[in-house]
Amino acid sequence: MKLRSDLVLRTIGSDHLIVDPSQDMVDLSTVYTLNSTAAWLWEQLKGTEFELNTIVGLLCDNYEVDQEQAQSDAKVLLGDFEKQGLLEK
Repeated sequence: MKLRSDLVLRTIGSDHLIVDPSQDMVDLSTVYTLNSTAAWLWEQLKGTEFELNTIVGLLCDNYEVDQEQAQSDAKVLLGDFEKQGLLEK
């Protein structure tokens, strides 16, 4: 799977937003907020093919989290990305 290449992560203060830069006016119904970990993962995964285990590895290597928790968190994140249409089809 892959993140949509037409979307851009913007950081405003402590807020991380995924926006579609092709919009003439920002439609707030299509702006997605991420926490700092999800935003970091977005930057790591941008432009690459990845799978669930890629995210698990990134979480385990860069955060104090065990494999089981990383797997659970990665599944939730991917589910959210898919539900919001942030992944390429």
